[in-house]
Amino acid sequence: MKNIVRVATIAPEVHIGNPSANAKEIANFYASYGQGADLLVTPELSISGYTCGDLFFSGQLLHQSLQALTFLCEVTKKVGEAGAALLVGAPIVVEGELFNCAVLLHNGSICGIVPKTYLPNYGEFYEKRWFSARKVPTRSLRILGQEVPFGNQLLFELGDSEEKVILGVEICEDAWTPISPSRKLSLAGAEVIVNLSASNEVIGKAEYRRNLIGNISASCICGYVYASAGQWESTSDVVFGGHQLVYENGKKVAECPPFSNDVLVADLMLSKIRHDRMANKSFSDCKLENIMSDYVTCHVEKKWLQKEELKAKIGMTPFVPSKNVRERCISIFQMQVAGLQRRIATTHCKCIVVGVSGGLDSTLALLVSAQAVKNLGLPSETVMGITMPGFGTTNRTKNNSVELMKALGCEIREISIVDAVRQHFKDIGHAESVQDITYENCQARERTQILMDVANKEGGFVVGTGDLSELALGWCTYNGDHMSMYAVNTSIPKTLVRTLVDEIGHHMAQDGNMHMAHIVEDIIDTPVSPELLPPNPDGTIAQKTEDTVGSYILHDFFLYYTLRFGLDKEEVLELCKEAVRQNPAYQFSDAEICKWLDVFYTRFFRQQFKRNCMPDGVKVGTVSVSPRGDLRLPSEIETQLFV
Repeated sequence: MKNIVRVATIAPEVHIGNPSANAKEIANFYASYGQGADLLVTPELSISGYTCGDLFFSGQLLHQSLQALTFLCEVTKKVGEAGAALLVGAPIVVEGELFNCAVLLHNGSICGIVPKTYLPNYGEFYEKRWFSARKVPTRSLRILGQEVPFGNQLLFELGDSEEKVILGVEICEDAWTPISPSRKLSLAGAEVIVNLSASNEVIGKAEYRRNLIGNISASCICGYVYASAGQWESTSDVVFGGHQLVYENGKKVAECPPFSNDVLVADLMLSKIRHDRMANKSFSDCKLENIMSDYVTCHVEKKWLQKEELKAKIGMTPFVPSKNVRERCISIFQMQVAGLQRRIATTHCKCIVVGVSGGLDSTLALLVSAQAVKNLGLPSETVMGITMPGFGTTNRTKNNSVELMKALGCEIREISIVDAVRQHFKDIGHAESVQDITYENCQARERTQILMDVANKEGGFVVGTGDLSELALGWCTYNGDHMSMYAVNTSIPKTLVRTLVDEIGHHMAQDGNMHMAHIVEDIIDTPVSPELLPPNPDGTIAQKTEDTVGSYILHDFFLYYTLRFGLDKEEVLELCKEAVRQNPAYQFSDAEICKWLDVFYTRFFRQQFKRNCMPDGVKVGTVSVSPRGDLRLPSEIETQLFV
């Protein structure tokens, strides 16, 4: 898999004031992870120990720290270009001043040294007693027989001609300042920020630390790797927990909580970072405030680790909340309701009209409509539900639609489309026995005509039921179910619709309406179908949408990673295979994934003309296909490059 950088963080046992022993501890970890990661990060002053105190003034300690760096250079040389780049913390003397530094080692060389920019000198911290700190322009430093770039405006380009990542380094307190070095480093090009830290534990600090690192990662649109000193540091007055964190664009990727003593290995997806930086023009606009010429990039020639499997957790349903499900669903539902309420108040309509099929989408639209009129203090009958049985309607879906409307107190109307569609077949010269696209679309358009005309007659407007997944695939009839006067599900993908109906339907039935709960459960259990072709002889649904277009689980996965992060087809394919591997409950073969991915790209691009004239609808998540907002594409895209 490409554009993946694997990072590992450790909090090795510290021997305070014994650099040789500390180097051996780090070397032991490197033996295990030096060929299993692209970057291995240790805590602040990991060579000497952070809590050495006045021992930092010892010439012996400083000399032994340099010898430890020599030893670790040899350790990395044995592994060669394919080995992990190693970041360690060490006290370094430069022209008579002592600096708290991060040192990058790879393939036997010291690639660069970054001094700490800000020193804490309050509370339990008093680093200014020992170390110097200021803006240090990048310069060449002679150390251990090597010419090494030194400065806190130094970037590292890690990789080769095939794959590379730009790293920026800051040290502990740097991240806690109002304008942290990481922000300028990110604007200068750093895609991943690495923090070597020694942050002690007090009550509430771990959560504060998570928020701090998460916020930096979000605003800087970067990966952030944080490695803090462990509990072997001195406990004379404080205790250290070895907290380790990896964030990506503000989202936590992995964590070793304080006192867990684990090694953290995580994957960062550079494609996500690069996509969001290109899309977010405010990020690039901030570069005008940054003096780019101050920053120097050091290239580190390194072969990246080949990654057949990802350490990052990849879910099969990225649109569906993985935690706090009920809370998240209620929040989404409230957004849908708020959008519809505003439209009702603006239009001064007498009613809102919903076509109710007994399927998931129309159920959600009906639940939203019922809640909107309730919030406005209007009678429940303000919602007019119309069921329109046709050639493919089954008793199951018809009964569920009627029972759901009864449970919600809606006005109920039933208008069969059979005679009208047969007359239309006769008018256009189409044989009813030819069950083709015309046969299907005539029914969809007849239903839309009924809804629109009833809305005109009653002084109302039509609430659309179509969802985001259908719009993405163009699985809707142009000027049929494609059209409405306000579409409440327009940014809700099919996988999320199912979850919303389940959570909200049962939430609304909590007042003892068990009948409604049973209706919702049966609707969820009903196969997704437009019910435009006649049912089976036993009356069950014959036409199943996913038999034709493929699994909505796959299509929603493709949609999310294509639009949210701009991944190309190859990346989406590999990521989906990895997600299936991580989630064995989803039985999709590689051949199935390839087949339906081709279908997704073909349909997505060829159906843009439908999206370019879609009705209004509220955006609830990070992915939307509205032509007025998130997705502005021409209808005439040539698809050869994408399919």
